[in-house]
Amino acid sequence: MKKILSSIIDGKGFDIALVALPLTFLLTLSGIPLVYNVLMSFQQVDLFSLGTFGRPFVGFKNYTELFAQLETSPILLNTALFVSASIAGQFVIGFGLALFFWMNFPGASWMRGLFLVSWVMPGLVVGAIWSWILSGDFGVLNFFLREIGVTDGNIFWRSDPHYSLWAVIIANIWLGTSFNMILLSVGLSGIPKDLYETAELDGANALQRFWTITLPMMRATIGAVIALGLIFTLQQFDLFAAITSGGPHNSSNVTQYWAWELSFRQYDFAKGATISVIMIVFVMFASIVYVRSTRHEVRG
Repeated sequence: MKKILSSIIDGKGFDIALVALPLTFLLTLSGIPLVYNVLMSFQQVDLFSLGTFGRPFVGFKNYTELFAQLETSPILLNTALFVSASIAGQFVIGFGLALFFWMNFPGASWMRGLFLVSWVMPGLVVGAIWSWILSGDFGVLNFFLREIGVTDGNIFWRSDPHYSLWAVIIANIWLGTSFNMILLSVGLSGIPKDLYETAELDGANALQRFWTITLPMMRATIGAVIALGLIFTLQQFDLFAAITSGGPHNSSNVTQYWAWELSFRQYDFAKGATISVIMIVFVMFASIVYVRSTRHEVRG
């Protein structure tokens, strides 16, 4: 022990300690709950056995029973639609805003800063704001749609099964668009202006320059943005809790909210842990894609 302390004091082991201490802290706070959750998905756990360690091991029974439930397929489809629509909307609008502010016109910097307000706001606050906007009787969105002639009456976004999931998707797109815009703006700033000037002299129009220069040069950044969007979207819980609570009749329910319902409303902790493990697999896959994208960008 004295040798380790003396080496750290001398500076020889300082780099090791600098990595080991936060790594130990991270593994303690994240690794232990993760292992505990994985083990619980293979056990029979209810409200009475939650605080004990004598829980019977049931193998993959929780997984087979989970996929045999009638509500599993609709909720998985809702999750796929929520994730794909949210990521697509955030990316397309964020990329458009990034290209718009890339022109560097007067006032672009402070206008770009205003868009970050949505990202720094807590999810429950964003959910409360959009609950008012999407209100069926006095919501701003219904008023706007009636004024431009899209609808004749009110749309009950939060209570209509046909629109409830889209209500959360719209709110989530608004929440994550600014984050996409900032990351894509950083990627755009790394493209040399000389490439565009040369292409313009060769007769390439704006669309051709976008397809031949912008997209290829932004490939690593786009991969990182999509991977981060997948991670954040799969973790989104606050908007569902504030806007629809997964209803009506599970029409807006997704895996992350269903895991909470099973654990803390139905007290089926084993099934809730099972869903969490499945989500962890997808998040780890997205994390691998993100790490590979950033590594490619650094090498480039």
